[in-house]
Amino acid sequence: MSPEFGMKVIPASDSSMLLVLGDAISPELHARVIGLFQALRAKQDSRIRNLHPGYTSLLVDFDPLLVSHEELAAIVEQSAPRADAHAELHANLVAVPVCYDPEFGPDLLDLAAHAKISPEEVIRIHSSAAYLVYFLGFSPGFAYMGGLPEKLHMPRLATPRGHVAGGTVGIAGSQTGIYPVDSAGGWRLIGRTPWRMFDPHTQPPTRLQPGDTVRFSAIDRATFTAMVQP
Repeated sequence: MSPEFGMKVIPASDSSMLLVLGDAISPELHARVIGLFQALRAKQDSRIRNLHPGYTSLLVDFDPLLVSHEELAAIVEQSAPRADAHAELHANLVAVPVCYDPEFGPDLLDLAAHAKISPEEVIRIHSSAAYLVYFLGFSPGFAYMGGLPEKLHMPRLATPRGHVAGGTVGIAGSQTGIYPVDSAGGWRLIGRTPWRMFDPHTQPPTRLQPGDTVRFSAIDRATFTAMVQP
């Protein structure tokens, strides 16, 4: 445990280390996770192969032929005091356009019925909140976002759909997210963005990054069509 930073350092495998910063999901704790993520990434240390932030932890994948767990722990300890500054420096606000057309959001009416409000009120509530990107997972660029207003909380589908189009916006429990590519999925679908959320030919390939703040902007079908990226 690092007493100054309140961090538990756990060897996860012969080539990875898990840094646990707490056990309660919150924006404040996650800001520390992202700050450490950014501080380690800024080092551009070739011995560190990848960094995977989570809700309350950071998984560090490293080359065991070039650095040991003990040496990596020392690098982490050196980076921890600068984590808060890195979190503030790299925070981005991203406004994502979304069309809440029934064709794109087949679960919009069910969500409205579940919340006992109108579909228009669902759209208003969903597009008025600010969301924190906690981490990417499930598929390339899938951003797990917290901050969904409690009124819109709804369990995911009992049986996942076999196909969800890339760009589709969904809700699962207390989270919202955007399917970056075509895939199967069990989230409640309420709209779609015309943006391409994952493109392996760009750098970075993902539109959203851990630590970003996201706001959704409601657009009509004509605007969606005009903005669709080939």
